[in-house]
Amino acid sequence: MNQLPILGISMGDPFGNGPEISVKALADSAIYERCRPLIVGDASCMEYAARTARAVSGIEVVIHTIHAVSQAKFQPGTIDVYDLGLITPADIPGSPDAPAPFGLGATKLGGEASFRYVKAVIELAMDGEVDATVTNAISKEAINMAGHHYSGHTEIYAAFTHTSKYTMMLAHEDLRVVHVSTHVSLRQACDLVKKERVLDVIRIADAGCRAIGIAHPKIGVAGLNPHCGENGMFGTEEIEEIQPAIDAALAEGINILEKKPTPPDTIFSKALGGWYDIVVVMYHDQGHIPLKVKGFVYNKAEGHWDAVAGVNVTLGLPIIRASVDHGTGFGHAGNGGANELSLINAMDYGIRMVRSGQWHCPDTPIPQT
Repeated sequence: MNQLPILGISMGDPFGNGPEISVKALADSAIYERCRPLIVGDASCMEYAARTARAVSGIEVVIHTIHAVSQAKFQPGTIDVYDLGLITPADIPGSPDAPAPFGLGATKLGGEASFRYVKAVIELAMDGEVDATVTNAISKEAINMAGHHYSGHTEIYAAFTHTSKYTMMLAHEDLRVVHVSTHVSLRQACDLVKKERVLDVIRIADAGCRAIGIAHPKIGVAGLNPHCGENGMFGTEEIEEIQPAIDAALAEGINILEKKPTPPDTIFSKALGGWYDIVVVMYHDQGHIPLKVKGFVYNKAEGHWDAVAGVNVTLGLPIIRASVDHGTGFGHAGNGGANELSLINAMDYGIRMVRSGQWHCPDTPIPQT
């Protein structure tokens, strides 16, 4: 690819932290040396966020409203906004010259707007007008208030790309995880640990690493039970489901380094030490906790987050989607203090996937649950 990739970045909930972190991220001129970014959202919100950033951080940027990708300037100091015109200045509470939290929380208006930003960026990618998509945080409650009954971004992407099988990869620096299950109860998560499902996730892990340019992925597979069940004393899932999946994956030539499940209480120490390129985990918190312990850094002395880092990548789609790995921050959004690092990480992952030339829909992805 001779030209820099075009990234379509959905603005997120207009009353969340998406607009302000988008301004902060795109105020860095170095971003424009790696990609051509544009925001899909509302120019009114981005203008407000730009004025807030000026008041709080001294950031100087110009908002350039566009209605077609071809109108974008892609110049440092100018933020191109593909404007949907859904939020008016009167809808935004407070004053950017005296920044304070909006205090609105989830709203029907915010839910409708954020849903339509996501739908628009998907359409741009499906039409080939952008090379990858990056998403800011939306509120599940708000989009459902607006009548769009999805549990989050992943399901919206699946619906509008006509994808029936997909899953997520979480990543921070060289720590990556793929989940056997996500948004289900812990009791149900244990029931979902089945050979075929674990095998599919291992295949997705392998394909996902190749999609970001890792030619020969090394994979670790976490057990479910303490001490991987201690030969059946504390559970039999490792013996009956996980090990048979590992054996099948090894027979396909997938490199599972230890050739058996690894105890969950040590696998992430090994991952941080470089043993694996990716870890297959059995349920939501088994993967999310170590990622966020590493990526989220709170400064107790100064009372703020020094880092809110990490990326959520949806695997199995016909288009590239990377996302911030945090929520809307309704309690603080509007005060100009949100941290942009996770958005920058997500943008860099999108760029990396475009550059790898290996992005594709895996042949055997798993259904999201």
